[in-house]
Amino acid sequence: MKALSKEADERLLIEAAKRDPAQFAELYTRNFAVVYAYVARRAASREETEDLTSEVFHQALANLRRFEWRGAPFAAWLIRIASNAIADRWRIRSRENASPLTDEPSDDSVSGMEQRIALFQLVDGLPSDQRRVIVMRFAEQKSIREIAQKLQRSEGAIKQLQFRALEKLRESMEGANG
Repeated sequence: MKALSKEADERLLIEAAKRDPAQFAELYTRNFAVVYAYVARRAASREETEDLTSEVFHQALANLRRFEWRGAPFAAWLIRIASNAIADRWRIRSRENASPLTDEPSDDSVSGMEQRIALFQLVDGLPSDQRRVIVMRFAEQKSIREIAQKLQRSEGAIKQLQFRALEKLRESMEGANG
């Protein structure tokens, strides 16, 4: 029952923020730590983490009217924005670091960034249930039990969704790498 009240509260906050952007402050406060932690694990420096986190909330506020409630937490939408912002930053950096004579990556770090970009794209291509479990489990660092409660499924079902998603990601990465 508590989860339903939290979900309803979040929906009301989103609707209020859509009507009055000043109301976005509460959504920012509630979700800042999750977004910052997600970005910090993927950014090269504290400054980049702060820049990207700021960019995520700026984009979220600018696009809030387009947000549609689909039962997933608002944080999941913010994590998707963060994922895209990080991928964009990596693409820009990989272009800047490319040798002017060739399009080949200049070092292993660029290659690693490209692999992470590919992984984010593969996660986005997963079926919605699998993608939600992967985002909640690894981006939001929720336990199997927390995910099961949130999605109203058994822990076994969540483990199975996670297993299938990771298998699909592994197969896709192996297929892409030859």
